[in-house]
Amino acid sequence: MSGNQYQYNPAEMFKEWIQKSGKAQAEFMKNFGDLMQQNQNKFDPLVTLQEVANKTTEAQENMMQNMNNMQSKGFEQIFQMNQNLPNFLNWGAYKTTVGSNGRISIPEAERDALGIKEGDLIQVVILPISKKSTNKEVKQ
Repeated sequence: MSGNQYQYNPAEMFKEWIQKSGKAQAEFMKNFGDLMQQNQNKFDPLVTLQEVANKTTEAQENMMQNMNNMQSKGFEQIFQMNQNLPNFLNWGAYKTTVGSNGRISIPEAERDALGIKEGDLIQVVILPISKKSTNKEVKQ
């Protein structure tokens, strides 16, 4: 059994959003500075204001797109987790020892909790914990 490799990590997603927003703001400030230096000789406030507004709009659109992408990834992760949730409700884990002829038994409490009856087909995942002869943990 392998875990979900796309874990929802809000801290990473927020960090990514902040970095992208910071880049957009830095680009805006650079463009604004370039704009102000180009227009030193022929300064037209209306043209400058229009150019600043256009750059601001572009930066805001980039920021909103980044935010939308972050939300989409988050919702996708949550949806994937919800798809697997019913499977987790049917799983059980317990420890037992191997008996004669390699037989194992499922304790009554676990059988009742999982609704397992005699003759039911189940799947067993084996994870060795320790060996009887040396009592050392199995290295993974």
